[in-house]
Amino acid sequence: MKSPADKSTRKRKSGCRLLGCSALILAFIPICLLSFAWMWIQLRPQPKPLNQALYEGITYEREIRSEPRPMVIHTLTVDTKAPGISFLVTPGDTDETLPLRARTTSQFLSEFDLQIAVNGDGFEPWYSRGFFSYYPHKGDPVAPIGFAASKGAIYSQETDDEPTLYISRTDKARFNSPIGKVNNAISGNLMLVVQGKPVIDSIKASVTQGDIPQPRTALALDKAGRRLIIIVIDGRQPNYSQGATLTELAEILISKGGHFGMNMDGGGSSTLVKSGAAGLPALLNSPIHQNIPLRQRPVGNHLGIYATLEADH
Repeated sequence: MKSPADKSTRKRKSGCRLLGCSALILAFIPICLLSFAWMWIQLRPQPKPLNQALYEGITYEREIRSEPRPMVIHTLTVDTKAPGISFLVTPGDTDETLPLRARTTSQFLSEFDLQIAVNGDGFEPWYSRGFFSYYPHKGDPVAPIGFAASKGAIYSQETDDEPTLYISRTDKARFNSPIGKVNNAISGNLMLVVQGKPVIDSIKASVTQGDIPQPRTALALDKAGRRLIIIVIDGRQPNYSQGATLTELAEILISKGGHFGMNMDGGGSSTLVKSGAAGLPALLNSPIHQNIPLRQRPVGNHLGIYATLEADH
């Protein structure tokens, strides 16, 4: 017959084994989650094509390509003369050297009660050294690289030979010269299309890794200057969408009706958002900040669109 001491010892050993197993399971869970996340990123299937009216004067198209590589292309076409359409560039502090506080595109849309928002110009300072070591975080001060204005307040005089889209108080848009007094203005880093033709020499001379497929954002106007075309291409997501070169981006702009068009900040910055259920932001594309799909990067400025009349779906 076993003594009470033997029974106590056996219980302690059993308890230790259970604790050891529990610790092993807890340690194994993050490894499993990371493995599933890695597999999802690598094997994530492409979405289905889509073409729909989002608001009066705003249509959205999602185009899927498999050649020359997987590519998901998001196109918003905005009739600038449609009822209820107006624009906003992220406001900045005109008295500060770093006039902007970094926001995700979703934050910008929510803060200003917009219906559509897309990332804008490149900005500085910026670095990305690892998952936790990057700048800016939300709320950190930054400055746009090019010329920028919001509702008549010019907060960046830097031109640096960057192209600029100007949008007047009456919501007329034109590249590289304002229509009347400066109202909203946002810059890119390179003209891709001029008079319906790709600017090949400038693209080849670009120092933005133009020949490497990347996530991209671009703005264009049709020949009449009436329709604003916003292109966002997902990238860095192997089976889903690997991105586009600048030459391909120029060709896509032309195929969507762009007569003049410029490249915006791309890579992990490329984000397109609409107002979803209950006014909450809803991603239209798949941004990739810190190599994590659907994670948004805090950026400098953005272009926002108000559309008060929702179209019938």
